[in-house]
This record gives sequence, C-alpha cells and structure tokens, in this order.
Amino acid sequence: MPDSPALDVRGLRKVFFQDSPEGPLGLLVLDDVSFRVGKGEFVAVLGPSGCGKTTLARMIVGIEERTGGEIHIGGRAAGPPGPDRCLVFQNYGLLPWRTVLSNVELGLELQGRPRAERTATAKRFIELVGLVGFEAHYPHQISCGMQQRAGLARALSSTPQLLIMDEPFGAVDAQMRTLLQDELLRIVELTNASILFVTHSIEEAVYLSDRILVFSARPGRPVGEVRVDLPKPRYEVKARDLPEFSLVRRQVNEILAERTDYYHPDQSTLQSD
Repeated sequence: MPDSPALDVRGLRKVFFQDSPEGPLGLLVLDDVSFRVGKGEFVAVLGPSGCGKTTLARMIVGIEERTGGEIHIGGRAAGPPGPDRCLVFQNYGLLPWRTVLSNVELGLELQGRPRAERTATAKRFIELVGLVGFEAHYPHQISCGMQQRAGLARALSSTPQLLIMDEPFGAVDAQMRTLLQDELLRIVELTNASILFVTHSIEEAVYLSDRILVFSARPGRPVGEVRVDLPKPRYEVKARDLPEFSLVRRQVNEILAERTDYYHPDQSTLQSD
C-alpha cells in the first residue's frame, strides 16, 4: 500500500479499570483520538502531564491494550508488537548484561537474523549514531547520552515503518539534550524515518518536528495542530534564533492556554455496567 501513511489512528480510546466498593470503575485516559503520521514525517505529541501521551505511545507499539478504536501501520491493522514499529524509552531500555553491540543486535536477534547479518547491521547503526569504539562497553560504562544513542541505534537497526519516541531526552541535562536533538535530526535526514515523538517541551517539539499535535488534559484528545515550516537542516541554520521559531512557539503556547483545560470529572470517571 504505497500511499498509506506510516501511522493511522482512528477513534482511539483507553479506559483503565479498577475495583472499588461500588464495583469496577473506569478512568477514561484517552478519548476519540484520531490522527495520521505520513511516511518520512516527524510528528510531535505535546500536552499537559497526565493527558495520556505515554499510554498512547504504548498502545501504538502494542504493549498496552486499547479499549476502542483502530491503529494501522503502513495501511495494515496493528497487531502484537513487531518489527513494523519500535518504541524508544526515556530510560533507554538497554539490558545491563549486554554490551552496546549485543544490545543493538537484540531486535535483529529476536527476528531470527543470522549472526553475521545482525552484527554487520548493528555495527552500521552504531556508526550512524557515533558510537564506534564503544561496541564492547556495557551500559554502566557509558554516559546517559551514549546510552540513549545506543537505544536509538537498536530501534533503527530493525528498520521499522514507524519509530515512536517517548520523552527520549527527558533524563539528560540541557546541554546533552540539545546535542541529542541535533543528532536525531541528522539521523532522520539519513534514514527518512517516520517518527511519532512524545514530549512535554514546546521548544523541543518546535525544533524537531514537521507537525505538532496538541493534546487536551485528561481525557486526552487532539485539540490543535501546528505545522512547523522551519528550514532544514535546522542545526545548520540555527533555527531557534529565527523569528519563525518564536512565531510557531507562540502559536503552540496559545493552543495550550486556550484548549488544554479539558478535564471534566463527570466524563473521565466511568462506572462499569
């Protein structure tokens, strides 16, 4: 399906159920979520804390069940977790007993690729993220920024149709965050990856993405969309200093101020039948 988007989310809904003296209660976290990510497009999801951004990422990758709605990857209904989509976690997700090389090989190993093929592929992506020379190091022997790059190399090595990133730079300092953002943009240029990027930082969303989806407070749903038409490559044109950057940031701020106060207690807590 050559014209299908990398991701097509239709009417997605998520309710977390818990027991109570009155019977099972449901907490409505996401409601009527619909959007698309085109092939080669970088889309950021931005919204207040607790709006369901991480839950959305986990449902798309298939490690969290959805209550309702549909998810399509490359035109096909999304099934269990598979190589068509990959999630990069905030805490890197590296296995401490495996080296950088064997961590990057992990997805290929799970796919049953021959050892020689997966080693060659892993080394290619290790070079892409700038970790040559650290293949034999363990996660505790490298910096947080290098661990995140190793996690990104592992995700990219499986050549997923969609890369989902959940606050991937949230655990590093401001200087390293800027460096990793530039590194990610460079890698996106080389791979033409389709990315859904979850963040709570307006500046990060503006700097990285082609389009920003602004979510309401719980129950989360898209309430605004801003296209980012800044020149590329952004690290070469110092995009943060451009007046257009400030304009887009202001647009996003206005949507957040006007449209994200969407919490309605009568709608977000449901009594099970």
